[in-house]
Amino acid sequence: RIPPTLGSVNSEDCIHCNGEDYRGKASITENGYTCQRWDSQSPHSHGYNPDASYLEENYCRNPDGDPRPWCFTTSSSKRWDYCAIPRCSTFTRSLLFLTCHFLNR
Repeated sequence: RIPPTLGSVNSEDCIHCNGEDYRGKASITENGYTCQRWDSQSPHSHGYNPDASYLEENYCRNPDGDPRPWCFTTSSSKRWDYCAIPRCSTFTRSLLFLTCHFLNR
């Protein structure tokens, strides 16, 4: 289920493979939660270094190789959630599979 509002997600804001290189500005999760800033330890403390140039603002990121970008949420009842960022459609399905498979070897 994709919420009606996805923050800044637009047609040019998409992921390849697992989205480790995603640097877009999506900041709302697939379940509608607002992302917590990476330089904040509230409401959820974490060990990620906000000085890393790609962990900026409260944008969805994939700093640990998860299946897709995610973020900590500003809800005290939900620690983290995946972000609903669409996959880029510039590759054919088979080429995308081979590219992702090769990169994850």
